Amino acid sequence: MKNSGTSEAPYGSWKSPITSDAIVATTISVGGTSFDGEDIYWLENRPQEGGRAVIVRLAPDGRREDVNPPPFNARSRVHEYGGGAYTVKDGVVYFTNFVDQRIYRQRVGSRMPEPMTPESKEASIRYTDLAVAPRGTWLVSVREEHGAGGREPVNTLVSVDVGDVSERHPGMVIAEGHDFYASPRFDADGSHLTWISWDHPNMPWDGSELWVAEVGARGDLIDAKRVAGGRAESIFQPEWSPDGVLYFISDRTGWWNLCRLEDSRVEAICPREAEFGLPQWVFGLRTYDFLSPTTIVCTYQEGDRTHLARLAIDTGRLDPVETPHTEIEGIRVHGEHALYQGGAPDRQTELVRIDLATGETEALRRSSTLEIEEAFLSIPEPLEFLTENGLTAHAFFYPPKNDRFRAPDGEKPPLLVLSHGGPTSATDTTLSPSVQYWTSRGIAVVDVNYGGSTGYGRAYRERLNGEWGVVDVDDSVHAAKHLIDAGRVDPGRIAIRGGSAGGYTTLAALTFRDLFKAGASYYGICDLEVLARDTHKFESRYLDSLIGPYPQTIDLYKSRSPIHFVDRLSCPIIFFQGLDDKVVPPNQAELMFEAVRKAGFPTAYLTFEGEGHGFRKAENIKRALDGELYFYGKVFGFSPADAIEPMRIENLSAREA
Repeated sequence: MKNSGTSEAPYGSWKSPITSDAIVATTISVGGTSFDGEDIYWLENRPQEGGRAVIVRLAPDGRREDVNPPPFNARSRVHEYGGGAYTVKDGVVYFTNFVDQRIYRQRVGSRMPEPMTPESKEASIRYTDLAVAPRGTWLVSVREEHGAGGREPVNTLVSVDVGDVSERHPGMVIAEGHDFYASPRFDADGSHLTWISWDHPNMPWDGSELWVAEVGARGDLIDAKRVAGGRAESIFQPEWSPDGVLYFISDRTGWWNLCRLEDSRVEAICPREAEFGLPQWVFGLRTYDFLSPTTIVCTYQEGDRTHLARLAIDTGRLDPVETPHTEIEGIRVHGEHALYQGGAPDRQTELVRIDLATGETEALRRSSTLEIEEAFLSIPEPLEFLTENGLTAHAFFYPPKNDRFRAPDGEKPPLLVLSHGGPTSATDTTLSPSVQYWTSRGIAVVDVNYGGSTGYGRAYRERLNGEWGVVDVDDSVHAAKHLIDAGRVDPGRIAIRGGSAGGYTTLAALTFRDLFKAGASYYGICDLEVLARDTHKFESRYLDSLIGPYPQTIDLYKSRSPIHFVDRLSCPIIFFQGLDDKVVPPNQAELMFEAVRKAGFPTAYLTFEGEGHGFRKAENIKRALDGELYFYGKVFGFSPADAIEPMRIENLSAREA
């Protein structure tokens, strides 16, 4: 019997309170947590302020204040993705300012930051991953120098004197010669420094090296030695314990596990088929901290969720710490309390303080004040499904959910397949308003962790080696087919969407497979040769592993590039692009849009001034989300209940005719 309290309407046309206005008006991102004594700090990215990154301080008495005033924006551009843009010690905050990329310092209670490093033309000298020596004498940073004439940027570790900033020196180089550096960390007395380095063509999750050196009287380094890692071993988050032992995460066993260095010997302290590390796309990522010299508080992914636990170093015993969160990262410990960013299927990301003695948790800051009622909340279902070569892949399925509506008898919902970026990244089950935006309107969503995704061990991550545009596409196709075969979605209304690398997967799926009926590419890649020749340093050799060395394997680059096979396209596509994108330049979207337009398929191209790789401004996030819904409504034949600003869709009238 039909529920008399619901209205009948086609899938896609259901009216939802989860509007784009509600999403952008109430949403920020939180991260970068830190303790400084009893003070707590974190970083907020605020779309309502044009994407400005603000350092926030919470005092023990509960007073909360913004540290860096407008227009200062604590965001680094090293590797273009940034991260690790601030640190704090003894009431002094040090941060990189987005516009000029200089390091600034600001004392608690002062109104204006003061620059520590000199100006550079067009912000050509950039800093990130800041670490202050225990005695407060030096600040060590990763520095990236962009030269003229197309020369590849030079990355080094530098030491900056924090005592007298009147000369504003760019820093003394203390480590050089490798293509990349990250994670400089002082030991407790400041006598030693550790860091990570890696070289082309590796990405940090492919292979990296762990180094240690003594710190000299002038802040220089003495007797630097490589102590772990290599071209086929990934090192993540080195840290010194309170008693001076070096710990780090290594995937030498095939899984990112916690290790320590004892008498020049690497020892795994908790061998387990679980991931204690993360792909280092940005600086400043953390998955563990020390409660004492004998106990670590850590997070790890096992199965389809992340766990929080205490790890007894001497015995390797891992004791779970129960929380209401299934996704946890950014752990920091001080006394008996820890901070982390946590999320779950029924709650958005929030900054959490947990009492490790009692297990009591407190949300200090939520990423959104948008409350999603249970009547509109779609809970993800973990999927394991068969894909090519008899292998298993992973995804999360979100069925349509809106208790105020029902679909006409016999109708099945459209399906939106999500392909995440990276591609060495991963999706999780944290409540996402943008996913619920679709499901509450009657559109099912499947979020795919295709082969190459992080969280399932090195072998799963390496499925994509040499197979980008094949394995990721196959897994996206099989996720959709799994749901079609189960009778849960409409096979005639299957769309795929993704951003960056996920945009490439989207375009490749639409070009080289015939399952999908529409797609949306956010700053996606359509010409792999263009990407190989024209992208930033961090990813300039990434395709060596994903595709093959260029130009030696140029035929493979051509055969995997959607731009050369537009004649195979047979469905509508919409493109979204930031005009300041240095990772995937706008010419990628322009090339594909023009090709699709000339081929006569419905297509649209929305560009955004002042946006880079990913959209940060509230008005642009809103326009893109609503524009995508508007596009699907036109091509799938439903009318959204929302009042959406119309946009031009090329070739639509001819198609409708």
